[in-house]
Amino acid sequence: MVKKQGTLHGIGVGPGDPELLTLKAVRLLRDAPVIAYLAANGGQSTARAIAARFIPDTARHIVIDMPMRTEREPGEKAYDKGAAEIAAELDTGRDVVMLCEGDPFFYGSFMYVFERLSGRYDCRVVPGVTAMTASAATLRQPLSGRNAVVKVLPATLPDDRLRDELMTAESAVIMKVGRHFGRVRSTLRLLGLHANSHVIIRATQPDETIVRLEDVVGDSLPYFTTILVLNEGRS
Repeated sequence: MVKKQGTLHGIGVGPGDPELLTLKAVRLLRDAPVIAYLAANGGQSTARAIAARFIPDTARHIVIDMPMRTEREPGEKAYDKGAAEIAAELDTGRDVVMLCEGDPFFYGSFMYVFERLSGRYDCRVVPGVTAMTASAATLRQPLSGRNAVVKVLPATLPDDRLRDELMTAESAVIMKVGRHFGRVRSTLRLLGLHANSHVIIRATQPDETIVRLEDVVGDSLPYFTTILVLNEGRS
């Protein structure tokens, strides 16, 4: 008799406020025999901290230690190792719930585990609130309406690509800001978009900070920073 494999659930835990988890995410967490999540450079896991109140004491934890490096190889090896540990649990018939900040398929870490395991196992995705929508809500400014188009741009884009994309944007969301803030600010100033730009740091978390782009001091910000470039009357 062939043993039934477990199911891998990738759940979005949102940007920081535990009350933004969906009912489905909470249900899966409370019943989970195994929990997996990333921890940067051997430190604490933000995703685990967000979901902590819903994780059962009996759950086994798989910690994917992710080296935060610009080179791709260390990260790929960490995902390979984490996926192998998750697969070992799934082969015993145990379900695994992997936590992912924000939404699993919107710049989410879960997509890299999904890529490695979805061909062999039943993998399901529970969407979560993104930092993008949470930032708009906390700023109390709509992202779009009617036929307005919003561009989502990673701050890691080369300067010329970022400039070209912003030149044709009605409104824009810039993600993964962190150490790229200085050059992003320079590009926004060059295009005259700085006055319409707002910086939201750690949206919905206890130390959430909202500031106009021109009031930010320094050229680097925390990784969990979003910039909203809103269409406030410009064509």
